[in-house]
Amino acid sequence: MNTSFRVLAVAGLVTAAQVALATGASARAETGTETARSTGCPVDIVYPSRFSVNASGWVTDGGLYFGVKNKSAATSFKKVTFTVTDVKNIRFGSATAKGGKVSHKTSKTVSVYTTTLKKKGALGVKVQTHLLNTHTYKVRFTLHGSGWNCAVDQGTWGS
Repeated sequence: MNTSFRVLAVAGLVTAAQVALATGASARAETGTETARSTGCPVDIVYPSRFSVNASGWVTDGGLYFGVKNKSAATSFKKVTFTVTDVKNIRFGSATAKGGKVSHKTSKTVSVYTTTLKKKGALGVKVQTHLLNTHTYKVRFTLHGSGWNCAVDQGTWGS
C-alpha cells in the first residue's frame, strides 16, 4: 500500500507540472504568432500559434501568416526568398505578400520574394489555407538569400 501511495504521489506531481507547462504555453499563445529562433541566423521565422477553422476545413480570418523577421539592426540582406511548402494535409488558396511579392504559388507551395530585406524588416505571406485533416498537418519552411549563414531548410510547423 505504501508503494501505491508513492506512485500516486509521483503521478500527481507529474500532472501538476504538465498543467503548469500547459498554462505557460497557453499564455504565450495569446499573441497569435510565435517566432522560431535559430542560433547564428539573423532572421526569425514567424508562424501562427493558434487559429480557427470553419466547418469546411478553411482557416478563418483570411488564412495563415508565415514570414521572416530580420533581427539585425545593422544589416540588410539581398535577394531573400521565403517558401512555405505542404508536407501533410494542407492546401493553399490565394496569397497576399507583406514586404515583398508572391513569386510562386501552387496549391502546395507559396514563395514570397524581396530584393532587400531591410534592417529590422519583415517579409511574409498571408495565405488562405484549407486543412484536409485538422488533427494532423505540417508545412516546411525554406529560406534563400545572401549575406548570412542560415541553413536553407528552416524546419517545419504543424501538428
